[in-house]
Amino acid sequence: MKALTTVRGFPLPVRLLLVNQLGVNTGFYLLIPYLATHLADDLGLSAAVIGMVLGLRNLSQQGLFLIGGSAADRLGARGVIIAGCALRTVGFALFALGDGLPLLIAASILSGLAGALFNPAVRTYVAQEAGERKAEAFALFNVFATTGALLGPLLGTLLLFVDFRAAAVTAAGVFAALTLAQLLVLPARAVPAPDTRLFADWREVAGNRRFLAFSLAMVGMYGLENQLYLLLPRAAADASGWGGSVGLLFLAGTVANLLFQLRITRALTARGSRGRWIATGLGVMGLGFVPPMLVAGTATAHPLRLLPVLAGALLLHLGVMVAQPFVMELIPAFGRANLTGTFYGLFYAVSGIAAAAGSAAIGWSMDTAGHTGLTWLPYGCCLTLGLVSAAAVAHLQRRRVLPVGRAPDLTAPALHDRPRSEIR
Repeated sequence: MKALTTVRGFPLPVRLLLVNQLGVNTGFYLLIPYLATHLADDLGLSAAVIGMVLGLRNLSQQGLFLIGGSAADRLGARGVIIAGCALRTVGFALFALGDGLPLLIAASILSGLAGALFNPAVRTYVAQEAGERKAEAFALFNVFATTGALLGPLLGTLLLFVDFRAAAVTAAGVFAALTLAQLLVLPARAVPAPDTRLFADWREVAGNRRFLAFSLAMVGMYGLENQLYLLLPRAAADASGWGGSVGLLFLAGTVANLLFQLRITRALTARGSRGRWIATGLGVMGLGFVPPMLVAGTATAHPLRLLPVLAGALLLHLGVMVAQPFVMELIPAFGRANLTGTFYGLFYAVSGIAAAAGSAAIGWSMDTAGHTGLTWLPYGCCLTLGLVSAAAVAHLQRRRVLPVGRAPDLTAPALHDRPRSEIR
C-alpha cells in the first residue's frame, strides 16, 4: 500500500511507465522462457538452429541499444517507446503465425530491436520526469519490473496448457494494449533540435572516460543478476531434488521487492554517497553465492538444502535493490542532459555484453565443476566477480570520478571536459 501511495505522488507519465514496465515484463516472460522448448519439441528444430534464433534476438537488442538511446534523444522518448512496443507486438505475433524459419528469424529480430528501442527510451523519460526523485522512481521501476517477471511465467504456464500460440498471441496482445495506452496517455515532450551530428554524440559519450570506467566497473551487476536464470535454478533443483523449487527463487525475490525496495532506497538516499551504496550492493550480490556454495555437490537432495540456495537468491535480490536505483540515477549525470538516452544506450550495450560473457564464463565453470568435482568453482567465480566490481566502484568513488546523482543542465559542459575539482 505504501508503494502505491508513493506511485500516486509521481507525475502521470511516470505512473504510466511504471505500469508499462509491469506489462513489458509480463508479456516478455510470458513467452520467451518457453520459446526454446517450443522450437525444439513442437517444431523439431536442431539445437544449432534454436541457438541461432535466440542469438539473433539477443544480438539485435544488445547491438542496437546505442541507436535506441540516440533515437530517444533526437526524436523524443515518447515516440521511440511507442515504436518499440509496436514492434514487439508484431514480433511476438509472428511467433504465433507460422513455423517457417524465415518467419521465426524475422520475429526474433523484431523482438530484439523493440527492446533496443524502448529500454533506453523508457529510462530516459523516467529520468527526465522524476526530477530530484530519480532514485525513488527507479526503485519503484524495479518493483514493477520484478512483479512482471513473476506474473509472466505464471501466466505463460497456464496458457501452455492450450498451446504455445495462445501464449504468443496473449503476449502480443499485452504489448498492443501498452502501445495504445502510450499513444493515448503518454504526453509528448519538447525535443530541442540537435546541435551536433549523431556520430559526434557517440564520440562524446564513448570518449567520456569516467562513464566508461563506471560502466566497466558495473559488469558484475548484470553478470551476477543473470545467474538467477542459470546457476541458481540449477543449484535449487540439485539441492532440493524438486524442479518446482526454481519458482520459489523468483517468488521470494518478488515479495522482497514489494516489501523492501522502496524502504531501502529511501533510507539509503539520506545516508552516504551513491557510489558507496552501489559498491555495497555489488558486494552483497557477490556474497549471495556463498550460502549455495555450502550445499553444492551434496550427495543426496533434501528440501531443507533449498534454504541456503534461497538465502543466496535473497541476498542477490537485496544487492540489486541496494545498487540498481542509484545506478540508474547516476547514468544521466555523467554528461549533458540531452544525451541521456545515448548514455543509457551505451550503458545497456556494455552491460548486455557483460551479462553474455559472464553467463558463458559461469557456464564453463559449471561444466568444469561437473568434470572435476570442484563444485564450489562457479560460486567462487560469482563471489569474485561481485567483490571485484564492488572494489572497482569503491575505487572510483574514492577518486571522485562518480558524479552526484543529478543530471546537469543542457548548457553544462560534458563531465569529461570539467575540471576534476568539480566532480563529487
